[in-house]
Amino acid sequence: MIAKGADGQQEARALLDGFRDHLAFERNLSAHTVKAYTEDVESYLRWAERAGIPPLQPGRRGARLYLADLDRAGYARKTSNRHLSALKGFFGWACAKELIEADPMSALRGPKSEKRLPKVLSQADMERLLRVHAELAQSARTPLLRAKELRDQAVLELAYACGARISEIAGLEIPRVDLKGRQVRLLGKGSKERIMPVHELAARTLAAYLSDARPHLAQAPSEDWVFLSVRGKRYSEDAIRLMFKRTLAQAGLDGIYTPHDVRHTFATDVLAGGADLRSVQEMLGHVSLSTTQIYTHLTPERLQEAHHQAHPRG
Repeated sequence: MIAKGADGQQEARALLDGFRDHLAFERNLSAHTVKAYTEDVESYLRWAERAGIPPLQPGRRGARLYLADLDRAGYARKTSNRHLSALKGFFGWACAKELIEADPMSALRGPKSEKRLPKVLSQADMERLLRVHAELAQSARTPLLRAKELRDQAVLELAYACGARISEIAGLEIPRVDLKGRQVRLLGKGSKERIMPVHELAARTLAAYLSDARPHLAQAPSEDWVFLSVRGKRYSEDAIRLMFKRTLAQAGLDGIYTPHDVRHTFATDVLAGGADLRSVQEMLGHVSLSTTQIYTHLTPERLQEAHHQAHPRG
């Protein structure tokens, strides 16, 4: 037990270990999120040491000084707010556990973030992206090379078919795939499960990968991960991101998009195709409808049409 009022670096870092476990095992956050929050708190602890401020008792003034220092360093508003969010989580958790006496971050507000519209792929760019591995699979000279291309094709088709996050694809297990029912059960943030339908083309691509490609990658029969590396291990988020970057270059779209833009494109396209906002919220696994509403700004033609049909003077 950490004594109340402890203000040294050693005590703070011991608390950080407990906070990391809280994020990983109690809140079930992704490894990427846990790492980001931990690094943000560690950045604050290093700053407090340099500034000669007790890290667990900075007071409101010390907390404001840290935010001001982030601003002077030229961090974007989004980055500063992420740092503040991590510290709020850290101090709020420690205070709730009665490991510190007061939460110095509770009343602080970060800089107002600029709202940016998500970036989406045009239909032409999406078609170019999805053709890359299908064509490479046809010309592959060995079964292993063909297996890799079929795997990457299935990853991209599934991402666009379901609007799945990279972490959800990497974490997909075989028992969660229902090819006959053309649906998958995705495990999202906070271990929340949602069932997503898969259109026929994506289902065929996934079936081809599972039957013709995955056996060439699998080395341990006990592994249940759908997508495997060439060593038979889980196809990790980092590996999928690298694959996506290479695919962009092969499609002539180098550096323009990120894997998350495929998710944005899915949401925009299903809204433009007539899906209602609540359904899209469920498909994306968003807790708040306001998070989903940003996609309505990307489909002005559909909104104009709906307004024209619904308004008495339309």
